[in-house]
Amino acid sequence: MDMEHEIEVPSHFLCPISLQLMRDPVTVSTGITYDRESIEEWLYSYKHNTCPVTKQVLSSGIDLTPNHTLRRLIQAWCTLNASYGIERIPTPKPPVDKIQITKLINEAKKFPHMQLTCVQQLRSIALESERNRNCLESSGAVEFMVSIMKRNINQDHDKNLSDEALGILYHLKLSETKLKSLVKNDGQFLDSLVEVLKSGNYRCRACAIMLLKSIFEVADPEILIRVKQEIFGEIVGVLRDQISHQASKAALKLLVEICPWGRNRIKAVRGGAVGTLIELLLEVKERRECELILVVLNQLCECAEGRAELISHGAGIAIVSKKILRVSHSASDRAVKILSSICRFSATPRVLQEMLQVGVVSKLFFVLQVDGSLKTKDRAREMLRLHSRIWKNSPCIPSHMVSSYPSC
Repeated sequence: MDMEHEIEVPSHFLCPISLQLMRDPVTVSTGITYDRESIEEWLYSYKHNTCPVTKQVLSSGIDLTPNHTLRRLIQAWCTLNASYGIERIPTPKPPVDKIQITKLINEAKKFPHMQLTCVQQLRSIALESERNRNCLESSGAVEFMVSIMKRNINQDHDKNLSDEALGILYHLKLSETKLKSLVKNDGQFLDSLVEVLKSGNYRCRACAIMLLKSIFEVADPEILIRVKQEIFGEIVGVLRDQISHQASKAALKLLVEICPWGRNRIKAVRGGAVGTLIELLLEVKERRECELILVVLNQLCECAEGRAELISHGAGIAIVSKKILRVSHSASDRAVKILSSICRFSATPRVLQEMLQVGVVSKLFFVLQVDGSLKTKDRAREMLRLHSRIWKNSPCIPSHMVSSYPSC
């Protein structure tokens, strides 16, 4: 018997979803057996409630029954083929249940000296599987972690303990319902995240900003309108410090989410957002990050304070203009929109001369000549018409462009 034939995997040893060797076979109510990790991903990550093979709806309170006979057959097959480098699959640990989690939480509450150990065990449980994370959320672990985090506001807290609690809350990938309840019923939790952004290490600050993004993405309007000024300063601090690429993207998406509400644009400007975003725009190389920066700048330039900050920055107008036709259609649209806001509401003689000198006017001509959105072309044409008296006869405009200058 040749090697290829010898190590051929029996089809019933394979997971029907992913066609990989089963490590922990479990059977669902329809009688089909799957690998636990694959079926849990199907059920919990992708939110399906059907059997992948039969398409039948699975009963509520999905029960995954370990298939011990099949697991032993797989382990025996691995042992027989060990000479071909196949390792024996270890006997899986039984899945965690609510009773175990509740016991750990109660021990942590009852014996303060054991809290760090208990929380570290909960973190290990959370990292094991999606099922475990769902079980933690429904067993009171979230509320316990939040209570630990709230101590972070005080000076007598255990830093290591609150760091572990924050890590668990981040890795749980909380449901929309849970995230909403956290901010709606407990304003101190947001204060604790702000405290982490102020004084935490880089890893904790990254977790905090990503958790804030998840919270505000699902928050109700009344929460978004009341975002505190200090939060904007800390978000800008994350961008300024460049903690990580992931954290910077989360901070930008967070600003996109909250800036349109109430007076949040002004709060962001006061927090130093405009200058920091311009500095980032000078260095950014990734397309999506550049687009996000321009989205936020566009939002901030819808208020007079934001436009004033952009104009006062030595590189503000020039770098926005530079991104037109260089990044993507979306980036060009946002950049033209920013310049349009300045042309309509903040067009002093000095600003108009600067636009000529840094090539904004020439870029607007190019926008009219290339493929792009009609709205963007209309904005470019409107700007050229609006300031034709100053721009049309300027020596900064190449002679071949003057003849195509939009008529007033």
